[in-house]
Amino acid sequence: MTITRDLPDDSTIRAVRARLKGPLVMVGMMGAGKSTVGRKLATTLGMDFTDADDEIVAAANMSVAEVFDKFGEDYFRDGERRVIARLMEESGSGSVIATGGGAFLQEETRALILEKGVAIWLDAATDTLVERVSRNDKRPLLRTGDIPTKVSTMKAEREATYAEAPIHVKSDTGPHQVAANRIIEALDQWL
Repeated sequence: MTITRDLPDDSTIRAVRARLKGPLVMVGMMGAGKSTVGRKLATTLGMDFTDADDEIVAAANMSVAEVFDKFGEDYFRDGERRVIARLMEESGSGSVIATGGGAFLQEETRALILEKGVAIWLDAATDTLVERVSRNDKRPLLRTGDIPTKVSTMKAEREATYAEAPIHVKSDTGPHQVAANRIIEALDQWL
């Protein structure tokens, strides 16, 4: 199915790109679609895309879960902050960066993102998040316990911090391109 009529026009895309002063940084809960929507957003805007978790895996030569298990969350978060700082420095305003769900919760990482980039909070309903994260058993914070309860609790605890992002877009059901288009519209109004 083609949704070209919903795509932003070329002049809007050019205008958004011209006003960007740093990378677009996707933040939000695991399962919100930061990587998938981020890729669509990057393609639509003609920008590069990088998933911070993929960069962490490459740098550590082990999965995120293995880093959590072997070294703990604090060690992971420190490495995550350094990787995000490097990505933001290298990419300038020509990139979309997807972060892990906990990255923006870290004060130093959040300050860096807010200072040098444009934080985009990709949000979804709890039921949508639960359905999406239940497909992946490699998420370190969800490997034990009741997933719906954990996701609901995490979402409630994190929302105030995610709300510090200047752009807030919903990404529930429907094509990922729709969420990417909403982000471009929000950017056009905010920039």
